[in-house]
Amino acid sequence: QVQFVESGGGLVQPGGSLRLSCAASGIIFRIYTMGWYRQAPGKQRELVATINSGGSTNFADSVKGRFTISRDNAKKTVYLQMNSLKPEDTAVYYCNGQPGNFWGQGTQVTVSS
Repeated sequence: QVQFVESGGGLVQPGGSLRLSCAASGIIFRIYTMGWYRQAPGKQRELVATINSGGSTNFADSVKGRFTISRDNAKKTVYLQMNSLKPEDTAVYYCNGQPGNFWGQGTQVTVSS
């Protein structure tokens, strides 16, 4: 059974940092391209960042220079380090794995003073 479990979300002030984690099970993690997506209220889900099996990364323009994505294949976990957070980063953040288009349940990130 494939399962992705996100953690690390919460409430943070503008300019603050959070690190999201996504622990995967039921897949050969090391061959997967892993990604983070987010969905704000009333908006479509959008790509935040991806990392492929070779460690190459891709970021949405809105988060370049502020967010980093990394993976630990031994722990079957992908991370999203978010720095210099802005109120517009507020959303539910989802972990995604390809192939198979598997999704986690999401974790809420709220950036507010």
